[in-house]
Amino acid sequence: MPQDSQALRKPRVLSGIQPTADSFHIGNYLGALQYWVSMQDEADAFYCVVDQHAITVEHDPALLRRRTLLSVAQLMAAGLDPQRCTLFVQSHVPEHAQLAWVMSCLAGFGEASRMTQFKDKSAKGGTERATVGLFTYPILQAADILLYQADQVPIGEDQRQHLELTRTLAQRFNSRFGPTFVLPSSAIVTGTAKILDLANPLAKMSKSTSAPAGVLDLLDEPRVNAKKIRSAVTDAGREVVADAEAKPGVTNLMTMLGALTDRSLPQIESEFAGRGYGPLKAELAEVFVERFTPFRDRTLALMADTDTLADVLADGAARAKAVAGETLRAVYDRIGFVPERP
Repeated sequence: MPQDSQALRKPRVLSGIQPTADSFHIGNYLGALQYWVSMQDEADAFYCVVDQHAITVEHDPALLRRRTLLSVAQLMAAGLDPQRCTLFVQSHVPEHAQLAWVMSCLAGFGEASRMTQFKDKSAKGGTERATVGLFTYPILQAADILLYQADQVPIGEDQRQHLELTRTLAQRFNSRFGPTFVLPSSAIVTGTAKILDLANPLAKMSKSTSAPAGVLDLLDEPRVNAKKIRSAVTDAGREVVADAEAKPGVTNLMTMLGALTDRSLPQIESEFAGRGYGPLKAELAEVFVERFTPFRDRTLALMADTDTLADVLADGAARAKAVAGETLRAVYDRIGFVPERP
């Protein structure tokens, strides 16, 4: 898309989530999904369940299929409206893989090998067992972004390196073959809550590294999550004071309560002065159950309504292909591929 056409539309946002778990957790919700929902009216928003990224490691096909649909249902339950955003599954748009091959032919081996996430993931399983897909996954991620001429990409700090690679590849293509890609900027999501493990508040809450007791899964039975909150590790003393270093456990609980009720940490400190940890946990449990019981009910209802999910994904794929196809045709023309006969 020509660069000057950017002024004629809303800024475009692209973000994706992997379908690698049976439930989103509170960290996903507060760290990303709330932001996605808020961006629907401010931007031309494209949101993608990136199932192709999910096969870079061993997986169960039936589980992947179920988790992909479950991810879509949860995104809708969280507030994504298919009438206000484009919601689709990555593998439904073949242009992702097609552009990834072109980008692979522009990326250097050294550039790909310096990606820290590949180093971390391959170190856990051993380099010999790491797939080529895991190695080139940042290049597919670059294709995901560049296909939609995204102006902004909401990311966490751990994805900054991947976005820099995306910008580098876009600049390289534009320099060699002519202006083609928008250079995306990062939208580091600030002001969102960094949620820690309930059982080990020195670590980030994570489905891959946390014990079950440390994770608040949004699709768990409400009473299960209430119990986890009441059993959360706190700190010495009983003062409800925000101090990430001296009181990481209670600070984590305060952070969640503040994010879910739009209260500042000083407000919470004042309200719970002299009351101790028990009342804090009790209120957080109550707020959590009140917020996410409807989310759970909506998700389960959508999972039982497969026709609605299929319609949403078909419409989302059609809208995504319209944009992705235009980009890919320009790319193929500029690199010298013979066009298909209409």
